[in-house]
Amino acid sequence: MLKRLIEIPSVSSVSPSHDMGNRPLIDELAGWCEAGGFRVEVRPLEGVADKANLVASLGKGPGGLVLAGHTDTVPCDPHLWSQDPFQGVFRDDRLYGLGSCDMKSFLALALEAAAGFDPKDFRHPLVILATADEESSMRGARAIAEAGQPLGRQAVIGEPTNLRPVRMHKGILMEGIRVTGQAGHSSDPSLGNSALEGMHRVMGEVLAWRDELQARHRNPQFQVAVPTLNLGHIHGGDNPNRICGQCELHIDLRPLPGMEPDALRQTLTERVDKALQDTGLDHEVFRLIPGVPPMETPADSELVRVTEELTGHAAEAVAFGTEGPFLRQMDMDVVILGPGDIRQAHQPDEYLALDRIEPMLKILRGLIQRFCIHA
Repeated sequence: MLKRLIEIPSVSSVSPSHDMGNRPLIDELAGWCEAGGFRVEVRPLEGVADKANLVASLGKGPGGLVLAGHTDTVPCDPHLWSQDPFQGVFRDDRLYGLGSCDMKSFLALALEAAAGFDPKDFRHPLVILATADEESSMRGARAIAEAGQPLGRQAVIGEPTNLRPVRMHKGILMEGIRVTGQAGHSSDPSLGNSALEGMHRVMGEVLAWRDELQARHRNPQFQVAVPTLNLGHIHGGDNPNRICGQCELHIDLRPLPGMEPDALRQTLTERVDKALQDTGLDHEVFRLIPGVPPMETPADSELVRVTEELTGHAAEAVAFGTEGPFLRQMDMDVVILGPGDIRQAHQPDEYLALDRIEPMLKILRGLIQRFCIHA
């Protein structure tokens, strides 16, 4: 199963030239789940014919355990790989291939772990959730949350965490700021109104806001304990002898748990308004992506305690985002826990170390025992 999932391309991207559907992979998973006795539901994404989520349930009853993973991968540069990224190559005690680490392997391991149980013994169901478009828009997880249909009480998402439980992560906001002025000949400033000079004011105001956020918000459980705000991309004007008519800045903001994304967007708009007041420059603040909220599952929740016991590690916090916040919206406790290493993700020669497979299976079987049989 591990090799087969890698062999089915399922790239998702904000660039239409790279984006592709995940339906062939979903159909493959659906077949395996049906063969394993699961009740299978394929949920196509609205308005997208070749993308879908999979919800597969084993056993009956209230609550239950959800083992969740996304089916898509980021794009890749095949010429930079030592082997075909879509072949699934076993070499040097590793499985190489796009998605081996992030995170197709988890879905195969979840099915393998489930195969050792008789669903007649389940007091609560086991659910395999496979989603679309995590690497681009989170559209699959958003659709699951918007549907509002209960899936379970506990959820484990198999993102690469080195077999360590994660109960908190930062959010992701990517915002654009566009300033529009008036182009003119640079020999006479009165002939125009420089958007670039206006953006200089905006950048100063945004960086001052960053300092305030970092002074006000801090969580020592994160390696970078403060919210981060990166000025990542800027473009303005077209020639040195023309007053810049338009300038655009893109920023990345990573809020800590407890910081509300909509409130941050509102404050950003207010700070841009302040920077450009009385300049005569038009401006707008807009979303580059829908964004991902921060996530936090209480440290004293049963799921956190059980995953800490099974792994031997205290639950941690990470800076990358996941589908966890959308499952939290459905009243589930969520832990991020998978066999891969985030340092191997999103780069050439991505791999999963084979010595991670048995420990992951042991953890998954322990979770199924605890939440489907003995709970």
